[in-house]
Amino acid sequence: MTNRKEVAKLAGVSEATVSRVLNGIGPMKDSTRQRVLQAAKQLNYELNAVASSFARGRSGNLGVVLPHVPKVHLFSTYYFSELLGGIGEAVHSGGYGLLLLFRDPTAVYDYVSLYRTQRVDACIILGSSAVEAERTAVHRLADERLPYCVMDQRFDHPLLNIVAADHEQGSYDAVRHLIDKGYGRIGFLNGAPQYSNSRDRLAGYRRALLEAGVAEDEMLVYEGNYSRTSGRRAAGQVYRDLGRLDAVFVSNDRMAIGLMQGLRELGCSLPDDLKIVAYDDSDAASFTEPPLTTVRVPFYEMGRLAADCLLKQLADRDKTDAPAPLIREKLRTELVIRKSSGN
Repeated sequence: MTNRKEVAKLAGVSEATVSRVLNGIGPMKDSTRQRVLQAAKQLNYELNAVASSFARGRSGNLGVVLPHVPKVHLFSTYYFSELLGGIGEAVHSGGYGLLLLFRDPTAVYDYVSLYRTQRVDACIILGSSAVEAERTAVHRLADERLPYCVMDQRFDHPLLNIVAADHEQGSYDAVRHLIDKGYGRIGFLNGAPQYSNSRDRLAGYRRALLEAGVAEDEMLVYEGNYSRTSGRRAAGQVYRDLGRLDAVFVSNDRMAIGLMQGLRELGCSLPDDLKIVAYDDSDAASFTEPPLTTVRVPFYEMGRLAADCLLKQLADRDKTDAPAPLIREKLRTELVIRKSSGN
């Protein structure tokens, strides 16, 4: 395989000059540049992409930062696997590397140091929440105007870059579906409140009830943590309230599957005794019994869009020193009707 030394010898220049020409660094006589380029072409020499990135002060990596949660298999969850799939597709198409990093959700994570040490050129933050430590870290990242994007979590900062789904509308559509079928007593099993998408789902639930003239019963609003275990745990509370419920809207499929399992163990017949609508449209949603009516969220497309936006920012930084435009994208959801919400 041809190396830089051979190119330098054929062009009659130093290896350093070859490096400068091929990396586009510094002033150079046009005649010298042309000799180097002609020699490289004649010898079929291709510049190593990683070496090129380092020469430009770039790592060649887009970083993805995830929370480290002991005993939780993040990569097996539909939410993370779909987002990572979309990110990976964009990164591969853009000729970049993908670096996975883990943070302690309870501590302030130094995102800025990732850029200072040239570990990443841009980063995407997954599984973020509104706890104080994470808010502090993301605000600092935004203040520095570095290329980054937060997935599906809002922060109160004017320079926030975010790609999210329209969870308020998705939840509204789910609850409206139940109301239109004649069910007025609708409970809600939500995720943890430190996530902005939990608050968005609650807002959509409330808006649908309000528009239909249905009074919200706070006793029928239950809290889980988006895990199947928390859904199964909530089954006892829901079973206790069956006489006051026609249906339950659940904030994700995992909790809904756990809830259905727990209710069946308590002797419920679904959907006869209780109608259920879930959220995400994960792979498992169509295989439950009964199959889940659920809100489809375009997680894969969200991940791909976030990575594409960041790679464009990086390309534009080579052309201009102007601040990059903010990333503010909200993707639509879609209600998928199956048997769990009744015939």
